[in-house]
Amino acid sequence: MTSDEVFYYADEFNLSWLPTLRKMWSPIGQQIMIRTPGQNRTHYGIGAVNYFTGETLVIVREHKRRLEMAELLLLLLEQQPDQTIYVVWDNASTHRDGAVEAVLKDAKGRLVLLYLPTYSPWLNPIEMLWRHFRREVTHCEFFVSMQELTAATLDFFARYNLAPNRVRSLIGAIP
Repeated sequence: MTSDEVFYYADEFNLSWLPTLRKMWSPIGQQIMIRTPGQNRTHYGIGAVNYFTGETLVIVREHKRRLEMAELLLLLLEQQPDQTIYVVWDNASTHRDGAVEAVLKDAKGRLVLLYLPTYSPWLNPIEMLWRHFRREVTHCEFFVSMQELTAATLDFFARYNLAPNRVRSLIGAIP
């Protein structure tokens, strides 16, 4: 890569108001109770990670449609106004349509989209960042509101943008 090029991996994740559950320690004979909101709501995190710097860009939206994918690409173009941006993501139908194609066309060669094979999440390193996010933020945690969960999500990525080498380590960019 040259100094006027940047390389991102991008993807989406579900942000469910119901806590994600995992195994946890408890004294013998005592069961840990995790509160739930009773009724689920789901928002979606849509994000990208710069493979070489560890910088992340994550937005949270109520939907993960083509318009939201186009919004992410526009934000990347705004963030990198003088560079060619390579984005690697999966073959989801939301990654290929008129809204995305319009952003691609308007970028006039500054945006290059690369597609991973179908059903191969292990090829996208951002999945490791999503996994770490779940461990730290949503596993076995109750949030009073969807707004509180969204704030905790955005806070996680803001904190990790202050520690880009940690992000690079999580995604396998550094050993």
